[in-house]
Amino acid sequence: MTPSNAAMTDAADPQAVDLAVEGMTCASCVARVERAARKVAGVSGAAVNLASERARISGSGFDTAAVIAAISKAGYAAHEVVDSEAAADAEDARRAADGRRDLRHVILAALLTAPLIGNMALHMAGAPLALPGWAELALATPVQLWLGARFYRAGWAALRAGAGNMDLLVALGTTAAYGLSLVLLVQGWAGGQGAAQGGVPLYFDSAATVITLILFGKWLEARARRQTGAALAALAALRPTTARLRDADGSERDVPIGQVRRGDLVAVRPGERIPVDGVIEAGESSVDLSMLTGESLPVARGPGGQVPGGAINGEGALLLRTEAVGAETMLARIIRLVETAQAEKAPIQRLVDRVAAVFVPVVVAVAAATLVGWLLAGAGAPVAILNAVSVLVIACPCALGLATPTAVMAGTGVAARHGILVKDAEALEAAARVTAVAFDKTGTLTEGKPAVVALAPAGEMDAAALLATMAGVMAGSEHPLARAVCARAESEGIAPLPAEAVKALPGRGVSGVVGRQRIMIGSSRLLEETGAAAGRLGATARELETDGRSVSWVIGTEPAGSAEMGGAAQVLGLVGFGDRVKPGAAGAVAALAAQGRLVALLTGDNAGAAAAVARDLGIDKVFSGRLPADKEEIIGALRRDRHVVAMVGDGVNDAPSLAAADIGMAMATGTDIAMHTAGITLMRGDPALVVAALDVAQATMRKIRQGLFWAFVYNVVGIPLAALGWLSPMVAGAAMAASSVSVVTNALLLRRWRPQVK
Repeated sequence: MTPSNAAMTDAADPQAVDLAVEGMTCASCVARVERAARKVAGVSGAAVNLASERARISGSGFDTAAVIAAISKAGYAAHEVVDSEAAADAEDARRAADGRRDLRHVILAALLTAPLIGNMALHMAGAPLALPGWAELALATPVQLWLGARFYRAGWAALRAGAGNMDLLVALGTTAAYGLSLVLLVQGWAGGQGAAQGGVPLYFDSAATVITLILFGKWLEARARRQTGAALAALAALRPTTARLRDADGSERDVPIGQVRRGDLVAVRPGERIPVDGVIEAGESSVDLSMLTGESLPVARGPGGQVPGGAINGEGALLLRTEAVGAETMLARIIRLVETAQAEKAPIQRLVDRVAAVFVPVVVAVAAATLVGWLLAGAGAPVAILNAVSVLVIACPCALGLATPTAVMAGTGVAARHGILVKDAEALEAAARVTAVAFDKTGTLTEGKPAVVALAPAGEMDAAALLATMAGVMAGSEHPLARAVCARAESEGIAPLPAEAVKALPGRGVSGVVGRQRIMIGSSRLLEETGAAAGRLGATARELETDGRSVSWVIGTEPAGSAEMGGAAQVLGLVGFGDRVKPGAAGAVAALAAQGRLVALLTGDNAGAAAAVARDLGIDKVFSGRLPADKEEIIGALRRDRHVVAMVGDGVNDAPSLAAADIGMAMATGTDIAMHTAGITLMRGDPALVVAALDVAQATMRKIRQGLFWAFVYNVVGIPLAALGWLSPMVAGAAMAASSVSVVTNALLLRRWRPQVK
């Protein structure tokens, strides 16, 4: 699966592009590619992911061809990623072919190296050497100069660019061991000694073994790295390539998905994968959304219901009216979010980048000091050279470069499979540190599908007229309370009255003109601001609020009044709404509290409704009747109290507080603006996903810290041991190969992660 350029539309910069980069082997390579790209005019940012072999270049007015040329000059092959099925298939085929070639090289290197290792084992056991020197040379040369040529090519490219990398260290170390053996062999021939007949030990086995072990380690590493992208590949596999289009005459024909347009009718048979995002025109079925939202059971859908592309249709035939295709579908948006998260660097990676910038020069200096030190100590040239070789071989910048991106890829991938979409690595890191969680109420902790439970008109207006007036003003709104009013009017056969100049009153309600009168519908705050008297309905409102009901007031101005607020305003009636708490809310709140996190409820609803929900869920900290600006201020106060705050919401009015929090979490069942503002999107409206999101973020950060710890410890301990002569080149090579594989394998354990709260 290749990242799509469509994902770039989410970037903050006006121009961005994804490049595939070949030939990177370690953190030093990552740093060099980034430096080369940033030197191009117009480039403001370059983030390279070693695990996915991708570079995200951002800026304004830069030439992509110039960036590719700069990366090529630095010693790496690069090309722009093309978002198409054919390109993805070609990329997969190339990687599979590279994997098969690398495996063949490993096997051949092992076959050539095995006799050399056996020969050395005999010598160590006290037996005479079985292989003559010329045979050792014949076996080691193809390993060194053919199978190990990749290290020379990459090392030379790095050296030519004025930098170093892992390949340069391997090339220097193995060449030193191979060259020393060649010199001893030639001296033996020239002096008539036994080297040519196998009487004197040579070091061809060390050079060949190091190359073989590192080739094997790189093959294992590449194989494991491919598995980190398994979740993204699984999502990409959900994209159907054809759709069954229904024409105006009722006939059906299969067409490529690219030919389907918005508004087209698409037929879906039982058991088929749904090809487009659409609304059901006819038919009923159950839809399997598990790969998109993590929903464990199929969901029933009928006429008017929305279904996403990529989901699997159940037992019934469906006819869909297409709403989105291609890059605009929910599946495409999910893939873009996951790609973006996996392409971005985590803040913790900055330390690694600083270390990588000086790693190879420092190691070369340590190796040179080791060589000189052993010579000054009176050791022979072979001992001094082999110890220096061990230093060069055991140093491993690969593990440093792989620790963060492999864990991020694995963590965001497994999160996506469970309905948690992480915007970027920075959001992941922030989520792992959360100490306080603030929830919106309606649609977040409650079902968000309130029903009208009380209707109380005032004065001469009756209930039917009040409902018709409210339905007229609220007809165009997507707010849950507005939908409840319209649904009640429809169920009673009451037609909404025509309304004009309808507009939202942020945090308070909605207004519109019905006839000659301006109608305002909203909270008790709106009642206070207009100065209208509640009268006898005040007692009714208090009773409803005590019972945990939400109350909206209907306020009208005198016909002459033109001001939106103030003027001669009077109460026309009130409506009470009831909303059920979501089944998973209590368990989620209890789990967060058990983890020692502060849980708060922030809502624009009245105190009674907020208190009832808080009482049911066990939330102690409640802020009711708050405007969006108030919520933002409360988030700021929590942060000033040294809390790392997560805000969970789903509506337009939640966007400011989502942005103000350290990490915003938006329910995908809510509005697009909330999802755009949030750092994490929860694909199901289930509060338990909040606990799961924080848990997977912590698990991912643990893997990153573990990988970096072992990578640093490995080098800090291994290099001095090699310099002291306590590690042979063969042991050093094995340790170097094992370090990268172990870091990647440890990150892959994240794929076994499962949510703890159901």
